[in-house]
Amino acid sequence: MVAIIGAGISGLSLAFYLEKRNIPYKLIEASNKVGGLIDSTKIDNYLLETGPNSILCDDFLLDFLKSLGLEKDFIHPNSESNNRYIYKNGKYRKLPDNPVSLLTSSFFSLKTKIAILKEFNTKPEVIQDETLAHFFERRFSREVVDYALNPFVSGIYAGDPEKLLLNKTFPSLIEFEQNQGSILKGFIKNKTGSRKLSLNFKNGMEQLPKAIAGNLKHIFLNTRIEDLQKNDTNQFIVTTNHEAMVFDKVVFTCSAQATATILNNYTPIFAASIEKIEYPPMTAVYSAFNKTDIGFKLNGFGGLNPKIENQFCAGSIWTSSIMPERCPKDQVLFTSFIGGAQYTENTTIPDEEIKQKTSDELRRQYHIQSAPVFQYIKKWPSALPQYTAALNVVYTMIEQLEKDNIYFSTNWHNGVSLGDCIKKGEALAKRL
Repeated sequence: MVAIIGAGISGLSLAFYLEKRNIPYKLIEASNKVGGLIDSTKIDNYLLETGPNSILCDDFLLDFLKSLGLEKDFIHPNSESNNRYIYKNGKYRKLPDNPVSLLTSSFFSLKTKIAILKEFNTKPEVIQDETLAHFFERRFSREVVDYALNPFVSGIYAGDPEKLLLNKTFPSLIEFEQNQGSILKGFIKNKTGSRKLSLNFKNGMEQLPKAIAGNLKHIFLNTRIEDLQKNDTNQFIVTTNHEAMVFDKVVFTCSAQATATILNNYTPIFAASIEKIEYPPMTAVYSAFNKTDIGFKLNGFGGLNPKIENQFCAGSIWTSSIMPERCPKDQVLFTSFIGGAQYTENTTIPDEEIKQKTSDELRRQYHIQSAPVFQYIKKWPSALPQYTAALNVVYTMIEQLEKDNIYFSTNWHNGVSLGDCIKKGEALAKRL
């Protein structure tokens, strides 16, 4: 019997694949709902993603979603969503999305374009615990770090490229450098430059965890774990607020903080190590404006704000431009993100001030002539785990704990995205 602790996307995915293999399990969740941070909120005529905004899919993930019966509810972003905009020198500019536009557009300076071309022949190096910022500055230029890497990492990880480790975020780039001799050569050879398919669902992202849960028979909600020990026969005794359960193996699929609390008595050294994993706070502000008052063509996925530009928000998704029926047709809806590792201080001010600063910035950046007709705020005190050097000792300990039949399939271990978590669940189910 396998205990799965946490019914977020990681726990649900693992349970799904154990169910398919007829491996007995119990999925234990402290709250009254599945899905973890995946949530969709309906307010009047607005459908807001108060968690992840989409899932990036390859063939494996598409087959997974179809097996859940979700295909009929797929929402495909429009073709313009491939356009990404970066705030540079006081205005939004389209980020080049192919080699030709990279070299012909004025987004990057001539010096940086030359540095990009030289990357084909830059000698590989091996640098222990190299950060993303150091790697991209070494292979390309500081301008690439400031105006491409920085906003990208802030948008995906809510992170700081000066701290995030290359080998734990984009290990494929190390392989490209060492085996292909160049990042660009690696992209060309492996055809990894094209974007994956981004999907949402008719009733929002929360359809995904609900659909997975609909295939599971052994979910225990409102079940809080109070202790974990081993008995004389080397089985785990998991004591909850309802009963004590016996398991042969235990898999943690919850946050680092929740894991540390449960394992504090069993392995205090490991618990102390994972408590050091950073989870910066994040806030999302959802702002709707009358469409006729917008003085900027919203023909893209959204706009990101590099740290060097000193904006209040890390960036905004142009929600109504990429997904239909998320707000009234005569309005536009922005989802703006405040906080993360580089903007933590911006989450500490009062909610009304956050909303006001966000709307003021949106009005200036997008030449909007009126105040928002709708605003909503969502806060996450602990958002996404940061893949910094603090994880090195954690990963080493995880290898040892697996010998004791304690496993981990979480967003703080080997991949933070929804797709990563689903694939890790499938891989671990095979091992178990």
